[in-house]
Amino acid sequence: METRTVRITYVKSAIGYDRRQKDTIKALGLHRLGDSVEHVATEPILGMVASVRHLVKVEEVAS
Repeated sequence: METRTVRITYVKSAIGYDRRQKDTIKALGLHRLGDSVEHVATEPILGMVASVRHLVKVEEVAS
């Protein structure tokens, strides 16, 4: 079974956005603009990314 991995990069500030979106950014492990993290592409992670899609860039990582 092959697992997909995604790289999530924080590209736009969450200032002025809802508190829940700021909390989602933190929960993804992003702290500063330009930060990148890699996560296994599970449904919860993809749902979190979808809720802040205007603040992040998502790329699939070749395994």
